[in-house]
Amino acid sequence: MKIDLLKLVDQGGCSAKLPAKELEKALSELPKISHPNLLVDIETHDDGGVYKINDEYALIQTTDFFPPVCSDPYDFGQVAAANALSDIYAMGGQVLTAMNLVLFPENQALEILKEILGGGQDKVTESGGVLMGGHTITGDIPIYGLAVTGWVHPERIITNSTAKPGDVLILSKPIGTGIIVSAWKNGLVTPEIYGNAIDSMKQLNIHGATIMQKYDVKCATDITGFGLAGHALKMAKSSGFSLHLNTNDLPVFDQVIPLIDMGVIPGAAFRNKEFAGDECDFDANVDYNHKILLFDAQTSGGLLMCVEKDKAADVIADLRQGGYLESAIVGRVSTPDKKPLMVH
Repeated sequence: MKIDLLKLVDQGGCSAKLPAKELEKALSELPKISHPNLLVDIETHDDGGVYKINDEYALIQTTDFFPPVCSDPYDFGQVAAANALSDIYAMGGQVLTAMNLVLFPENQALEILKEILGGGQDKVTESGGVLMGGHTITGDIPIYGLAVTGWVHPERIITNSTAKPGDVLILSKPIGTGIIVSAWKNGLVTPEIYGNAIDSMKQLNIHGATIMQKYDVKCATDITGFGLAGHALKMAKSSGFSLHLNTNDLPVFDQVIPLIDMGVIPGAAFRNKEFAGDECDFDANVDYNHKILLFDAQTSGGLLMCVEKDKAADVIADLRQGGYLESAIVGRVSTPDKKPLMVH
């Protein structure tokens, strides 16, 4: 049965996240969690929680789910799964197991559900993990994602709070997926441009994790619903330093800047700007379109990693050889500057 999932939703993918400002406030009022085996908790808003099992193994646990971000059910399953698995890779881990999380309308054909789940299962298999089952409830719109468990050596955890001055910032995938999906819904981009964005969202960050471990990277995060600016800001504040982003060096999908210029700006971008904008210092030469680009909500985006300067060229080369063809150096880490996020 043919269906365009995007016609069922107003906002999908990671753009459906709660506004970061409101979420941060709600989480700040929760009681602090303390346990001797809890190595990474909610305190730094990292990509997952890490629980030490013994001196050799620590579990990474995470979950992610959202409404459709693309038209095809099988593609949606792949993108949603890749997005959930990405949190394990952002922390330098390997995937062990996953559980499906599903909300599906009673008035839709179960063949659609089968395709969504098939896409998700294929991505879990590609990750080397095992899909163990899941849970399904009914609702007005389809929602799909995974609860994922991975593992990492306790001394090899990569967090978002360990950036250090002198590191360079490397981004492994281009940005602009939120804008392209919005444009596709409104008939403003070609199937080729839309397809390139979908292919990027389906691409696992598995090789990025391996490369980060190879070069002893200590700090990274994946770029999703809070946009490049929002996730970079979390990294800066958690680490206690300033991040500098160079807008001219950002890898960007074709047609994204002209689309912004046309006014194709998803609502999530304005919510992200409200969250992070006051803690950004923009150079006078950074135009409005590039400012908005930084706040565009990404789904299953790339890894933003802090890399020692003398290793950066080798990391870029390995990333490109591993299939992340537009990997680029996009900035640097400095001692505290005027704002946590400096945009040039």
